[in-house]
Parts: sequence; structure tokens; C-alpha cells
Amino acid sequence: MRGSYYAEAPLAALRQVADVTLHTGERPLSGAELARAAAGCHCIVADRATPGTPETFAHAPDLLAFLRVAVDISTIDVPAASAAGVLVTQATPGFVDSVAELAIGMMIDLARGVSPLAGAYHAGNPPGSRMGTQLSGKTLAVIGWGRIARRLAELARAFRMRVLVHDPYNPPGATEGVQAAPLAQLLAEADFLVPLAVSSPETRHIVGPAAFAALKEGAFLVNLSRGELVDEAALAAALDSGRLRGAAMDVGSAPDQRPDPALAARGNVVATPHIGGLTPEAAEHQAMDTVRQVAALARGEMPPGAVNAEAAQRLRRWWEGRPAR
Repeated sequence: MRGSYYAEAPLAALRQVADVTLHTGERPLSGAELARAAAGCHCIVADRATPGTPETFAHAPDLLAFLRVAVDISTIDVPAASAAGVLVTQATPGFVDSVAELAIGMMIDLARGVSPLAGAYHAGNPPGSRMGTQLSGKTLAVIGWGRIARRLAELARAFRMRVLVHDPYNPPGATEGVQAAPLAQLLAEADFLVPLAVSSPETRHIVGPAAFAALKEGAFLVNLSRGELVDEAALAAALDSGRLRGAAMDVGSAPDQRPDPALAARGNVVATPHIGGLTPEAAEHQAMDTVRQVAALARGEMPPGAVNAEAAQRLRRWWEGRPAR
């Protein structure tokens, strides 16, 4: 995990601003065990597989800040950190291009049957020819209008796709080549449905039985945002019925937001193990965010990316107790 998410360059930069202790075990730490491993440390820099739990905050009296090398902080108990006076930070999205490019690759894979055809060759069973679908002229339907959605729309327009977007809180406005649409229209006209909404109770299973029933027959689903946006039982039923021609997913209900193995094993599913942001450029961007955050803490400044700055009482006491430089 460290090799993928915190390479040598950001690690060397971190060592320029702090004394660094590395976790060298084979599994993520959590709870009191993580607190013991971080005894005497002021900061924990955690990948997304390492949760921030009440037990960690309670058993790590020297801990000032829990820094996540990711945007997703859903596994950090922020209220518990705040109650303990521990600062929580998150990184900025460095993975926008990486995820949007993977979405295009998955769409082409589904449309042309690349994975099953390549798999047949790999298995020593040369396949026959099959008719594919081109992206040009097809409708990309996006739920959500954040950074990834905007970049994906740009790429899709380069493929001469029609782009529909549904986001009642952040509509696309007068974006060239992009049309705002109510959810019912978006689903009815989608050739490729890509949910990119923020994960919340409101958006949980936003692509569920009703959404699959509203899709036109032969549509594709691509999910590389959050697994909980899609009802996986409904997805399986839509694939079984043939209403959904295929699905691609980089996220799901398995640990670390990975796709469910049973769904991933289907012949009409293309699955990858949550690698959307796993490129050197994306990983280094987020690792360097934490370097800058630690450097700011050492200077006595509240860092960018602070989630609960008003609750960081341990940090303030530490700043006040340090000798002046």
C-alpha cells in the first residue's frame, strides 16, 4: 500500500519536515493497536484502509492530527476525533484525470467486448468476431456534476457523445455540449450511465430497481465513484434479465470499496480493484498534500484540508506549549 500510495519522493519530502516512523507489518492497523504503534507520534498519516476509530484517539494521548492520504474520510470517526481534540485532514482530489480516463476505457471495453475477447485468447480459445458499439453518437448520462464528471464530459465530447447530467444541487449550467436533465429523462435516454454523485444517505442506491427499470434495454452501467451508489442486488437482476447489457465497476461492497467478487466474476462485467486513482501522478499529488499539511502543523499553522479545525484542542495546546523559535 505504501509503495502505491506514498512513494519514495513524497516520503523523502515528509522526512524533511518530521521524524517519520513507518508501519512495516503486512496488514492495516486500527483501534488501540494503531495507537500503540503510533505511541509518541504527533501525527498519523493513514491510507484509506486504515480507519480512524474512537479507540485510536482515546489511546493515543500524544496524537495531534490524523491525516488521510485520500479525499474519502468515511472510515474516520470525525465526531470521535473532535471529542478527543484531534485534528482530521483530507487530501485534495489528484485523481480527476486518472478516474475519468479509466471511465472512458471501461466504456470502450464494454462497447467492444475487449475483456471477454482478450480473456478467450489468454485462455487459448481464439474467439469469433462480434459486433460492437461505437461511442460516437451515443448518450452518456452522468449523475452528479463534480470534478470527475466535468472532466469525463470533456473527454466524452471529444468522442462526439451526447452528454446528459442530473445534479439538482450543482447543475451544469451553460456548459457547451452538456445538457441538464431530470433523472427520469436521463435514465430513459442513457446508453452509458455513470453515477458520480457524492455519497450520502440521499444518494445511497440511487441506481436501484426503479433506475434499472427506467433504463432503455441494452444500456451499460459504469461505476467508479462509490459502491453504495448502486444497489448490487438490483444490478445483478438487471444483468440477469438482459435489460442491462453490461456493467463496469471499480468500486463496490467488498472491503476497501472493491467490487463484489460474485458480480465481478460475471462474463458481462468488467471489474477492477479500486484502481481509479492509482497512477503515479494521482498518488503523488495526494501524498504531497499530507507533506504540506505536516509542514504547516510544524510551523504552527492550520493546514489546508482541515476537516474539524475548530475542535483541534490538542494541537492548539501543543502550539501554545512549544518554546518560541
